[in-house]
Amino acid sequence: MIEGEGGGGGGSFVAVRRISQGLDRGNTCHSTSVEVVAGSAAWLGRGLSCVCAQRRESDARPSFDLTISQEECLQRLQNRIDVTYESSLPEHQEALMALWNAAFPEEELRGLISEQWKEMGWQGKDPSTDFRGGGFISLENLLYFTRSFPKSFQDLLRKQEGDRALWEYPFAVAGVNITFMLIQMLDLEAVKPRTLVGATFLKFLAESESAFDLLYCIAFKLMDHQWLAMHASYMDFNTVMKATRRQLETELLQEDITRLEDLPSYSLLSR
Repeated sequence: MIEGEGGGGGGSFVAVRRISQGLDRGNTCHSTSVEVVAGSAAWLGRGLSCVCAQRRESDARPSFDLTISQEECLQRLQNRIDVTYESSLPEHQEALMALWNAAFPEEELRGLISEQWKEMGWQGKDPSTDFRGGGFISLENLLYFTRSFPKSFQDLLRKQEGDRALWEYPFAVAGVNITFMLIQMLDLEAVKPRTLVGATFLKFLAESESAFDLLYCIAFKLMDHQWLAMHASYMDFNTVMKATRRQLETELLQEDITRLEDLPSYSLLSR
């Protein structure tokens, strides 16, 4: 059981106090189930041979040219990002119900609007109000997480690993924040990526349509890892998120990374 608490330094989410450990947008993509970061020119030549930087007079940041495949995959992902959560749509209702059933298979949900949602770390009894920051894709990310890495999903939901703080981050709202952070970090709302990290990610996206969802899972688990390492409490959430973003950027730009599964933080995940 958890309970919400207003206030704190996290801004748009509530703190969660731990009461106990138990919580009784081209088909070119291959489908499977704003900072400039310095990078190696040699690695660009080897790993992103199709990407070249162009500097515009009107923009101090570089722009990266993309292959047709990368453009189509980016457009496909952007289409997903543009979808808002609509509580009146049956498919969105079904997705939300599927999330509950995956999170708490032993507990029947009494309604789409219910105090039970607070158990998952939503701010109130209607989760739809929390999707404004991340859109429908943030719900898709959570569903992908629970289906692909159920053990890690449950570990994070129930705060089962490590020496936890008395006031913990709320799981579900933290998940929405991670979706939003990744969209910003990867510059996914731009016509072309303007950071090396964003351009690098498109290589992975062209190889796997689920790359964003997989990176989400890595980021969520990494965030929790950073949380524990920093002995953080809810006042430290933004600091932990910044540290998580820096670590992800560093890992994505390592020369020996050829797929997202090669990221060091991928090893934190358990199925």
